[in-house]
Amino acid sequence: MSKSAGETNVFVHRVFPVLVVVAAIVAIWYIAAVFLNAPFQREAFARADQAYTTGDLISATLNQERPVLPAPHQVAQELHKTVFLIKPSSKRSLIYHGWITLSSTLLGFALGTLLGIVLAVAIVHSRTMSKSLMPWIIASQTIPILAIAPMIIVVLNAIGLSGLLPKAMISTYLSFFPVTVGVVKGLRSPDPIHLDLMRTYSASQAQVFWKLRWPSSVPFLFASMKIAIAISLVGAIVGELPTGAVAGLGARLLAGSYYGQTVQIWSALIAAAIMAAVLVTLVGIVNRYVLRAMGMAHL
Repeated sequence: MSKSAGETNVFVHRVFPVLVVVAAIVAIWYIAAVFLNAPFQREAFARADQAYTTGDLISATLNQERPVLPAPHQVAQELHKTVFLIKPSSKRSLIYHGWITLSSTLLGFALGTLLGIVLAVAIVHSRTMSKSLMPWIIASQTIPILAIAPMIIVVLNAIGLSGLLPKAMISTYLSFFPVTVGVVKGLRSPDPIHLDLMRTYSASQAQVFWKLRWPSSVPFLFASMKIAIAISLVGAIVGELPTGAVAGLGARLLAGSYYGQTVQIWSALIAAAIMAAVLVTLVGIVNRYVLRAMGMAHL
């Protein structure tokens, strides 16, 4: 296959479907913006005793200062202004707020991944831990994070811990669960015949772990980490909401809701979504590199 034919094939099967979905979402977004913003705009025209056409109504609904649902181009303009036209050190910059949220996200993700791996190893190697610990781990995820987040913040502040760590702990609380479940599944994934072979060679428990169980669990670990990194971002944002934070994407959402700045709210939401997509992509890149180094690139 020629290079040009290969590039065309990649575009048709990978890029083009994504573009179609994005175009459909944008079109639906514009239609929804017109319908949701139209009642207020009709009232505004009526109060001004202004005659208008359908085109005038559509144009006005897509350019309101405080719309019910901002149009995509309004969100794009807000993102461009707060990312590229304002200094990153300014508290009006999304880069400034994004970095604060990202710091909590990465710390919580690292702690959650480490905790998840430790718990998974304990569960797999101890029947007692498996029977006693796993049900509590599952039960911990039934508690609404919006209910427990203020409790975590208050308790940690009471013992002198404030700032980055309390928000990171909420990310840890959310992210350790998928890692624990995924790594447990991975550590238990080797075929019994392979485990019997290791025992035949009189391998120690540590050798079985490092030479068989751990390599088998790596694909499961990275699949779980993709979920964990995204949910860590959610935890970091949620952690900023009950504290009345003045910085972070959660703070931007709060400020936007207080003052009815829906464009600001949506720009923060889109920024968080882009950040999550980038983080998941980075984990995927590391995943491919590690699997290739382990001779498991086909996975």
